[in-house]
Amino acid sequence: MEQLITKKLVNDLSYRIIGAAIEVHKVFGPGLLESNYEEAFLHECGKIRGMDTKTQQPILVAYKDIVLQAQMRYDVLVEDLIVVENKSVKEILPIHIATLLSYMKHLKVPKGIIINYNVTNIWKDGQQTFVNEYFAELPDE
Repeated sequence: MEQLITKKLVNDLSYRIIGAAIEVHKVFGPGLLESNYEEAFLHECGKIRGMDTKTQQPILVAYKDIVLQAQMRYDVLVEDLIVVENKSVKEILPIHIATLLSYMKHLKVPKGIIINYNVTNIWKDGQQTFVNEYFAELPDE
């Protein structure tokens, strides 16, 4: 039986995702390349916490009656519900947010999370969560 997708389910999943990122950050701390964090994050989410993940897949972009050969690739898609962008930067810039929002729109997922590992505290300073109209349309529980 397929599970009903609700705001509660998506929010609970986002806490699990952020928990996985915090665990990776506990082990590594700041200062590594994004690719190192992403590989460890995938292991933590998939192998250790049992979440279904996909990584670095192309995003199809429709324009009127054609599909563009766009070169957009998300970092991680968790349970086909939340797109995660892993960063290791001084600060999250507006372009990072715009890119994540675009990924969410084209993937038709209700939530996105940017995780910046180049901080001292992921929970406080290293994650930003975004929702869209797909989230708004979900039942609460």
